[in-house]
Amino acid sequence: MSRELAREAMADRTLFNVIDGESGWKADLIVRKDRPFSNAEFARRQPGMLLGVEIAIATPEDLILSKLEWASLGASARQLEDVRALVAMAGDALDRAYVAHWADALGLAEAWDEISRAERG
Repeated sequence: MSRELAREAMADRTLFNVIDGESGWKADLIVRKDRPFSNAEFARRQPGMLLGVEIAIATPEDLILSKLEWASLGASARQLEDVRALVAMAGDALDRAYVAHWADALGLAEAWDEISRAERG
C-alpha cells in the first residue's frame, strides 16, 4: 500500500493493510473510529507480545462486538463463527453485561441475543 492510500485511510478512519514483500506477511490496520464504543474499546485494550514485539490486544468482548458489527455489514458467516468461538473460549470470564450494553447501543442486540440463546442451548 502506498503512503498516500494509508493517509487517506487515516483521514477517512477506514482500514488499510501493510504487506512485507519478503515474507508476504500481511497486517490489517483498523483506524479507530471517533465514537463512544471505539473509545471504550481502545481504553480496554490489553498488553501482549507478538514475535517479541509489545502490542495492544483487544479484549474478547470488544472482538465479539467488532465481529458482530462486521457481520452486520456483510452478513458474514465467518464473523459469526468467530463470535461463537470467542464466546466459548472466554466462558464465564466474558463480561456479558458489557457486550449486551454495547450490542444494544450499536444496533447489534438481535445478533448478540441470537448467539447468546444458541449458546445456552
